[in-house]
Amino acid sequence: MCLSLALTAPAKAADNGGGWRDAFPAAVAVGSGEMRWFGLRIYHAALWCEQRPFDPAARFALQLTYHRSISRERLVQTSLDEMRRLGTAPNDPSLQKQWENQLRKAFVDVEPGDQLIGVNQPGYGMRLFDQRKLLAEIPDPDLARAFFAIWLNEASRDQGLRRQLLGGRQ
Repeated sequence: MCLSLALTAPAKAADNGGGWRDAFPAAVAVGSGEMRWFGLRIYHAALWCEQRPFDPAARFALQLTYHRSISRERLVQTSLDEMRRLGTAPNDPSLQKQWENQLRKAFVDVEPGDQLIGVNQPGYGMRLFDQRKLLAEIPDPDLARAFFAIWLNEASRDQGLRRQLLGGRQ
């Protein structure tokens, strides 16, 4: 279950190549946890927002620090598979292909220690950062909602991780 994410940030960060913390300086950690698949550590996830309690309708960031090498293609396909499983992917095949292309342009291959940080920006979409810079902007609020649902939806595959991200205990 090799998932990645995308995030949003103000235009200023995109202009100067700044990182996600430059774009979202007031963010505070809500919760974090490990994603494991058959006992193997895949990534450490942390959820950040500007206020508590967490409001999924407000701006937030999801930070993933990878423990394994995962290809861009695997990240794209796993993300799309999870959106389909959750019922958040579009039914229109041409729109599904558009989402796939947007994610393929945004994602990168990851190695152990790499981070991908997705910032959700309501009404706009999301932006994806690595540790240093903005990788991509995806101005599609429906894709952003479906993408972040992978971790935050009540039917998320890993309910323990979801609870931890939202500030609860395992």
